[in-house]
Amino acid sequence: MTKQKATFFWFRRDLRLDDNIGLFNALQSDFPVIPLFIFDEDILENLPENDARVSFIYDSLQAINKQLQEIGCSILIKKGKTFEVWKSLVEEFEIQNVFFNKDYEPYAIKRDIAVSDLLKQNNIEATSFKDHVIFEEKEITKADGLPYTIYTPYKNKWLEKYHLSGQAHEYDTKPLFPNFAKNNFEFPALAVIGFERSTIKVLPHDLTQIGNYKEIRDFPALDGTSYLSPHLRFGTVSIRKLVNWANKKNQTFLSELIWREFFIQILFNFPNCVNHNFKSAYDGIQWRNNEDDFKRWCSGTTGYPMVDAGMRQLNETGYMHNRVRMVVASFLCKHLLINWQWGEAYFAEKLLDFELASNVGNWQWAAGTGCDAAPYFRVFNPEIQQKKFDEKAIYIRKWIPEFDLGYSEPMIEHAFARDRAIATYKAGIVK
Repeated sequence: MTKQKATFFWFRRDLRLDDNIGLFNALQSDFPVIPLFIFDEDILENLPENDARVSFIYDSLQAINKQLQEIGCSILIKKGKTFEVWKSLVEEFEIQNVFFNKDYEPYAIKRDIAVSDLLKQNNIEATSFKDHVIFEEKEITKADGLPYTIYTPYKNKWLEKYHLSGQAHEYDTKPLFPNFAKNNFEFPALAVIGFERSTIKVLPHDLTQIGNYKEIRDFPALDGTSYLSPHLRFGTVSIRKLVNWANKKNQTFLSELIWREFFIQILFNFPNCVNHNFKSAYDGIQWRNNEDDFKRWCSGTTGYPMVDAGMRQLNETGYMHNRVRMVVASFLCKHLLINWQWGEAYFAEKLLDFELASNVGNWQWAAGTGCDAAPYFRVFNPEIQQKKFDEKAIYIRKWIPEFDLGYSEPMIEHAFARDRAIATYKAGIVK
């Protein structure tokens, strides 16, 4: 039986047909393009069967497949261990070359090297592209070539380079759609992949409020966020289109997008930060790591309304407002003296927008152990944060319906917790 001769484009965290650099290049190859997505069992085996992010990925792939079906094509969906899937694909098809966009997380880098080596052994060229960020790896460095570990000079260099290039180039793939291979692959049911539909939904992104983003972003009751983060995480939107738009509309919003790239380049250049303090001087901190305290934090029953509302929002929706994220993270690390890794792991399990680089970076920022982190003696007072950013308790009442019935006392007194945290950090920091 004659094998189909084709180029493959491998979707990963770039779930869109529009302005996709790897796909743009694949569609200009000499052979019809088969789009592929692999549900990786090494990742899926650690997730609950109703994981909302899997439902979102599935729905995003369905949307891609619907677009392709309109031109007589389809996406190939596989499930298994990625390396083994590629071994079977090499046997099933006469693959000419493989295109994909880069992923900068340690697991992904190791996976992509293994797959690329396999393809090379079978005389198949694998080519990767920068698509997930504007500037990657070592494109933004200090004068000595070393990576930045402080955000502000990184941001300044980033902006300088961006403006020198005019703006990020956007790639129009639609004229190249006739180069997709004409296949009618079966699109599997979610149950076939081993999952069931989650009741938690990823919301559509909304940029209508970004014009006054600076003024309203810290007030959770105003719901003035874009809901873009899960879409950026899985690539259903183009970072180039978004950055070009933000540069024209709102510099504060653009700064948040640059923070994302800052943490991604930190993860790439310092991969040990996933499991270790970025600043090793903090390795001597004696965390309490009390499991009962951690459970109260997870369930939103600490007695601090701002903390509890944030955790309940997270548990019910997979979202948490950014200002509230800082409050709940500081509370866990400073008030309860629980290792930031516990909180990072819980957010990784619950957040719809979980992205390793930002999650680790932000948790270490809150704990004071990361690059360009909040100083260890900065301990958020949850009550003051509530008065400043939710004075009328509108956000709190939304997530704590029993709030007006006489809310429970705080599990720990703030002044005591603050003094204990500062003393513990001082004793643990290696001079």
